[in-house]
Amino acid sequence: MNELTKDPNTIIYAILGGVAPAILWLWFWFFQEDRDEPEPIGLIIVTFILGGILVLVAMWLEKYSMNFIKDNTTQTIVWAGIEEILKLIGVSFIIFGNNIIRQPIDYPMYFIATALGFAAFENVLYLIKPLSTSDSIVGMLTGNLRFLGSTLLHAIASSMIGSALGLSFYLKQNRVIYFFIGIIFAIVLHSVFNFFIMKGSGENFLSVFGFLWVVAIINILIFEKLKRMGASQNAAS
Repeated sequence: MNELTKDPNTIIYAILGGVAPAILWLWFWFFQEDRDEPEPIGLIIVTFILGGILVLVAMWLEKYSMNFIKDNTTQTIVWAGIEEILKLIGVSFIIFGNNIIRQPIDYPMYFIATALGFAAFENVLYLIKPLSTSDSIVGMLTGNLRFLGSTLLHAIASSMIGSALGLSFYLKQNRVIYFFIGIIFAIVLHSVFNFFIMKGSGENFLSVFGFLWVVAIINILIFEKLKRMGASQNAAS
């Protein structure tokens, strides 16, 4: 903390480095993938901020879980589950019980907004330490390089849950099945990322980041299907 007080610019740089990628992804997902009927900007901002607040809850729960879970592998999976469930709860506060979901594509959009807020604040915390040391460039390019991929990870992992709900938008009977499949895929993807980046000190960054992009492309294809589903239903009605 002394290093931070000596150089207050460290916090500013960490905020810029952590938040800027999340803002860029937010622009991509909402103004490119959801440009036909975008969600209210104010509500998206609230959702984004809520995602950031959830990081504090996740940190407490993950630290608390260490009292019971000593195995590193199990701990990694549990932490991934904690973060995905918390983001799900955050989205629930925003959308469930309200009339803001008008079409299938709306579900993943709110999940992505929450996830990007979560990733932004998490990245700020990861960047503060290497930026506060004299070898900040080395620190950024080794263990903490994982923050570059974590923004994309959080977005596509949470969007899997949203996409599952979107795909079941007109399938009321099978919605629970789709929902749990989405959660499982999100936790598995998050766990794989943690195994290869957080535990591997970043040496597998390029391969894992490439894998994330493959999953992101699959998500984009699913979004196109969700948009067609909504357009078809609107035409039919």
